[in-house]
Amino acid sequence: MRIGILGAGALGTLFGYRFARDHDVTMLEIRSETVDAIRREGLRVGDEPPRKVAISTQPRDLFASQILFLFIRATDTMRALRPFTRNLDPSCAIVSLQNGIANEDAVKAALGGNVALVIGATTEAALTTAPGATQPVGTGSTILGPGGASPDVCARVARTLTEAGFPASVAYDIRPHLWGKLIANAAINPVATLLDRTNSVVVDDPNASEIARSLAQEAATVASAMRIALPFNDPWAYVRAIVEQTAGMRNSMLADITSGAPTEIEHINGAVVAAGRRAAVPTPYNETMVRLVRARESQSA
Repeated sequence: MRIGILGAGALGTLFGYRFARDHDVTMLEIRSETVDAIRREGLRVGDEPPRKVAISTQPRDLFASQILFLFIRATDTMRALRPFTRNLDPSCAIVSLQNGIANEDAVKAALGGNVALVIGATTEAALTTAPGATQPVGTGSTILGPGGASPDVCARVARTLTEAGFPASVAYDIRPHLWGKLIANAAINPVATLLDRTNSVVVDDPNASEIARSLAQEAATVASAMRIALPFNDPWAYVRAIVEQTAGMRNSMLADITSGAPTEIEHINGAVVAAGRRAAVPTPYNETMVRLVRARESQSA
């Protein structure tokens, strides 16, 4: 199968590496040092032997994809997908495992409303060790749901993931799982980012824990007001479990701040704030995180 991957960061590298065992993989990346490293050495995951894949800076080299995975920041979705408009086979499955809850709208704004879109939430985690090289962190799972794709397409994507070593399943309604991931990101990412620490600070420091717990509970209250049945009863226990899995990681928001890139704060805590306004639920903790991370962004820039 021809698999295209947008983004050769930590997760893009991990998924591309495992897909390359059985499939024809082509990756799209704009960072020249990453492109050069992958062309020279292939993809590298932990201590496993490297695997060669095709990598390009030109979207046209992925137009023939049968499945197109998005491992790019939510802030980049529309810009990255616009070159694919009317150039993909209508049967090509678009798979978004990105952060946030607005990726379906962004994909359809770029490609049109009739795309075979699969939306998912994954707890797979990895840490970039060098350009084109990554280290998996723990063992995760992926839940997929239709965002326009048929049940057969969702099942095909889930089977492709599972065969590559990523346990995957399909849910009729993906929204509870997207909100579950959103709650974890909203509680962990900004707190660890503002403290410039790995995710472990969210449970190790009592003050950080109290802020993170309040962020998680506030987001869960918004979800409840929207009648979204979350896949857990205790949002703080869920967040703690995610932190235990990724304790030594510097999350993607912190990586963006460190590199001077825009963060996904509007797609994470900002999404909670926006949903809270629609549901008439106050979100002071999440709104504070949005403003603090924006301030940190301006300093880093």
